[in-house]
Amino acid sequence: MIKHTIHTSSLVLAVMLLLLTLLPFTGCQTRASKSPSPEAVQLIAAASKAKDYARLQTLADSLEKAGKLSKGEANYWQGYANYQLGQRELAEYYWQEAIRITEKSTDPNDVVYYAKSASYLTSQLCRYAEYAAALHTALPILSRLEKIQCDTTSDYTNLLIFAGVSKTFFDKSDSTANEMLEKAYRMHLDNIREKETPSAYREAVAGLNNIAYIWVYVKGYEQGLFWADRLQNLLQEYKNRFPEDRNYLDKQWARCKLFLALSLEGLERHDEAEAAFQDFQKTQFSHTKEGLTNASDYFFMAERWEEAVAGYRTVMEYLQNELNVYSLDNIQRYLLKKYQAQKMLGQKDSINRTARQIVEVLDSAIINNRQLDASELHSIHVKDMEIVEAEARSARQRQIYTIVVVALLLTAITLYNIFRYRADKKLKKAHQELKVAYDQLEEATTIKERMESELRIARDIQMSMVPSTFALYPGLDMFASMTPAREVGGDLYGYLLREDQLYFVVGDVSGKGVPASLFMAQATRLFQTLAKQGMSPAEIGTHINDALSGEDNEGSMFVTMFIGLLNLKTGHLSFCNAGHNPPILGDGNHSGDFIQMFPNPPIGVLPGMEFKGEEIESIKGRPLFIYTDGLNEAENPAHEQFGDEHLLSFIRSCHYESARQLIIDIAADVEKHRNGAEPNDDLTMMCISIG
Repeated sequence: MIKHTIHTSSLVLAVMLLLLTLLPFTGCQTRASKSPSPEAVQLIAAASKAKDYARLQTLADSLEKAGKLSKGEANYWQGYANYQLGQRELAEYYWQEAIRITEKSTDPNDVVYYAKSASYLTSQLCRYAEYAAALHTALPILSRLEKIQCDTTSDYTNLLIFAGVSKTFFDKSDSTANEMLEKAYRMHLDNIREKETPSAYREAVAGLNNIAYIWVYVKGYEQGLFWADRLQNLLQEYKNRFPEDRNYLDKQWARCKLFLALSLEGLERHDEAEAAFQDFQKTQFSHTKEGLTNASDYFFMAERWEEAVAGYRTVMEYLQNELNVYSLDNIQRYLLKKYQAQKMLGQKDSINRTARQIVEVLDSAIINNRQLDASELHSIHVKDMEIVEAEARSARQRQIYTIVVVALLLTAITLYNIFRYRADKKLKKAHQELKVAYDQLEEATTIKERMESELRIARDIQMSMVPSTFALYPGLDMFASMTPAREVGGDLYGYLLREDQLYFVVGDVSGKGVPASLFMAQATRLFQTLAKQGMSPAEIGTHINDALSGEDNEGSMFVTMFIGLLNLKTGHLSFCNAGHNPPILGDGNHSGDFIQMFPNPPIGVLPGMEFKGEEIESIKGRPLFIYTDGLNEAENPAHEQFGDEHLLSFIRSCHYESARQLIIDIAADVEKHRNGAEPNDDLTMMCISIG
C-alpha cells in the first residue's frame, strides 16, 4: 500500500513537472518570424517588379498571417501598394502602423522598414504640402536613426531632405534647414562615388529635384538657381556614364531646365530664363501632359497670359479622353489656372465659360472625393477590425491553452493532495482563494471610483483656469466657451485687459485627455505671464515656443495658437497665428471671410523659431470669431464634417445680436449637425466686437 502511494505520488509529480515545462510555450504558436523567408522575398519582389499592386496587397497580408513576413514589413508593403494605387489615406495608415510597430525594435529587418516607411510617409506629406506634419514625423525618426547608428542609408538621406524642405517652407533663412540639405547632398555624392550605379544617381536626382522645387515654391529664387545648377551638373555626369537611359534623362533634363527658367524669371533675368525655357521645350517630356502643364505654369509666372491660356487649353484637350470625372486636383491644377490667365487677359466670354465649367464639375468632384475618402476609411476600419479579431482569437487560444494546463495542473495537485489532505482542508483552501478574489475585486472597484472622482476634480480645475467672466470696457462685446471632448481636454482660451489694450488667445493642444490638459495649463500660464510684460503677439508666440520646445518636450506635443492684441480705442489689431485655424472677420453687413495669414508653425515643433506677427488697421464694427478645429471638423454619424464653408455660410447669414448669442447659435448648429454622434474633439469658440 505504501509502495503504491509513493508510485502514484511520483507519477503525479512527473505530470506536474511536464505541464510546467509546457506552460511557457502556450500562446506563442502564431508569432511571426521577424526575418522574411526567401520564398516571401521572391514573391514580394516579383509582384513589385510587375507593378501588380493588387497582388502585392494580397501577398503582404497572407505572408504576414503565415508568419513568413514581419508585421512591420507587411505594413510597409501594404502602404507602398496603396500609394501606387492612389489610395493616399490607406497608404498613410499602413506606413504609420509600420512605424508604430517597429519604433522600439532593434532588429535589423525592423529598422530597415521603420526607415523606409518613414521616408515614404514624409514624402507623401510633402507632396500634399503638409509640411508641419512631415516635420513632426521626420525629426524624431532622424534622431532615433542617429542614436542607433543607422544614419547612412538612402532612407535616412531622404528624411534629411524632407525635414530640410519642410523647415524651408516655414523659414527660408533657417540655417539648420540648409545644413540638412547640404548634408543630404554630400551623402548622395558619397553614395554615387561608392556604388557608381544608375540607382545611386537616380536617388540623388530625386533628392535634388525636391530641394530645387521647394526653393522655387517659396520664391527663394537665388537658392533655386543654385540647386538647379547642381542638378544640371549631376544629370550631365549621369548622361556621360549611362547615355542609354534616354527617357529618364529627357524627363529629368526637362525638369531641371524648367527650375532654371522659373528661378531666372523670378530674379527678373528674363533673357536667360527664356533661353532655359527654350531648352525645356526641346525635350520630349515638354509635349506630355505634365510637360504642357509645366510650360503653362512658366507662362503664368512670366505673365505671358495668351500663351498660358493656349497651353492650358491644349492640356485640357489632351486630357479629354482621360477625364471622365474631374477631381479636385484637376480643377485646381488646370481649370482654376486657366480661369486666372483668362482673367488677366480680360477675356469676359472665356472667363464666363470657364467659370461655368468649374461650377458644373465642382459638385461631382467633391462628391467623388468624399466617396474615395469614405472608401479608404472603410478599408482602414475593416483592417482595424481584422487586427482586433486576430488579437481576440489569439487571446482566446492563449486562454484555452492556459485553462487546459491549469486544469490539468489542478487535477494533478488534487490527486496528489488526496493522499495528504482531507476534504475539509480542500474546502477551506477554496474558500480562502474565493475570499482573496473578492477582496481584490472590491479593491479594484474602489480604485476605479477614486480615478473617476479625480478626473472630475481635474475637469473642475481645468475649467477654472479659463475665464467665465469677460473684460468690461465701453463698446466691447466679448464672450468665449470651451467644451472638452473627454473629462479633460487640450483646448484653451484666455485674455488680459491692460488699460485700453486687450490681449486674447485661443489654442488647441495636440492630443486629448490628461497629457493635453497639462500642456494646456503650461501654455495658458505662459500667455498670462508674457502678456503682463506688454510683449507683442509675435514675441509671446516666440517665448512660449522656446519654453515648450526642445528636450523637455519628451512627448513631442505641440499647440496651435491665435494670439491677438486689440487697441480698444482705435480698433487696431496685432496678431500672431501659430498654425491655428484662420479666424473669421465680419464686416457688419451679413458678410465676412477667413483672415489670410502668414503660415507660422505650431508652437512646440521648431525650437528657436522666431514667429512673425501681422496687423489689421481697425476691426471696429467687425466681429472677430476665433475657434478650434473641434468646430469645423465636428462629425455626424456618417463621418461628414461640419466644414469651413458651412461655418462661413452660417456666420454670414445670421443676425448678429451679441458675441454670446453668436456662440450659443453656432453651438446649437453643431449639435444639430452631430445628430447624436459623440464629439470627436474639444470645441472652443471666442467672439470679440468693438464698437
